[in-house]
Amino acid sequence: MDKIEFSREEREIMIQKVKFYFREEMHQEIGNFDAEFLIDFFAGEMGGFFYNRGLYDAETMISEKVSEISDLLLQLEKPVSIGNKT
Repeated sequence: MDKIEFSREEREIMIQKVKFYFREEMHQEIGNFDAEFLIDFFAGEMGGFFYNRGLYDAETMISEKVSEISDLLLQLEKPVSIGNKT
């Protein structure tokens, strides 16, 4: 899997969220560098787990939709008969 990349705007939002979490939940102040380091760590070490879960969830959703479409198509079938009935 390629390295997960985020835009500068996305990274800034994540940095602020990490800093907020540390401040509110752990009663610790951390700087931008430490928050960004944690984001890089989690992205590199655990990002694949989240990415794969997203793929599995998308595959499940797509399978469900394909099944629904298949059912709808079957409802469109016309009755047919074999042989010459008059």
